Amino acid sequence: MKAAVVTAFDSPPRYSEIPAPIPGDRNEILVDVIAAGLHPRVRSQADGSHYTSTGVLPLVPGIDGIGRDSEGGLRYFILDDTNHGSMAEQTVIDTRRSFPLPEHADTIAVAAALNPAMASWMALRRRIDFSLGQRVLILGATGSSGRMAVQVARRLGAGQIVAAARNADLLEALPGLGATDTAQLDDGDQLGRAAGEVDVVLDFLWGEPSANAMISVLTARPDRGKPLSWIQIGSVAGPTAPIPSAALRSSRLQIVGSGQGSLERGDYLEELPQLVREIADGQFVIDAKPMPLAEIGRIWTTPGGTRRIVITPAARRS
Repeated sequence: MKAAVVTAFDSPPRYSEIPAPIPGDRNEILVDVIAAGLHPRVRSQADGSHYTSTGVLPLVPGIDGIGRDSEGGLRYFILDDTNHGSMAEQTVIDTRRSFPLPEHADTIAVAAALNPAMASWMALRRRIDFSLGQRVLILGATGSSGRMAVQVARRLGAGQIVAAARNADLLEALPGLGATDTAQLDDGDQLGRAAGEVDVVLDFLWGEPSANAMISVLTARPDRGKPLSWIQIGSVAGPTAPIPSAALRSSRLQIVGSGQGSLERGDYLEELPQLVREIADGQFVIDAKPMPLAEIGRIWTTPGGTRRIVITPAARRS
């Protein structure tokens, strides 16, 4: 069968022939892959930079997707840490980490939106006690996950949604997705004015930009005793952040992580069916572009912008 295969962490995957994987126990089944999102998490998997990387090659990238089982049913699946990911004509899934989809489901939309949407959905639903009307700041709001986070916060009842990023042109589109305020990330005064009273921060950036934003937000807070939950989700701006100790001592700030390891399998399986229904019902604006698996090498090196690329298998399997 054909697959995207990584043989070196500094090179894009190649479209190659490999043996089909074989299920290992009674909870595993082989599925034909219909669609698999090219998420930032997949790119970090393929270049060995993700914190879960084992450094073992070769590997087939891909962490989730839509598959068709032997009975013809569609299933959304999340893969365990494995070197045989979803960017292949077939993959092995654990049925305990999957759930059925209705036959009419838009597989491209689900594959494109579920991973970026679940980042903020799980953070707000499972990592803190989020309440209707609370105010949310989103750092890195113009990326794919950030744009979905604006919509997720709106769907979950946020009273204020402050979208912060560097690209002013892309920020202009976010009120149309639900943002009530926007702020330039590198303008500390503007960010502080817009977000000084938020209750929750969804941080897709980390690194120095997040450290600077933290100082701006905390400095602007009229009530330092008001709790602020800072949820660290992504690290596109850097793996470490130089946070001053005073930021932790002079305010009721709690920093929590949300991602693989801090969330349990049951958390995902309980939450994702509802999120899929939201996507299927058209509650989210989704900018997706399906691309054939055979073009993986070219796709990998082409900037995707705000669109989420969805890799599809050969037409004969769809």
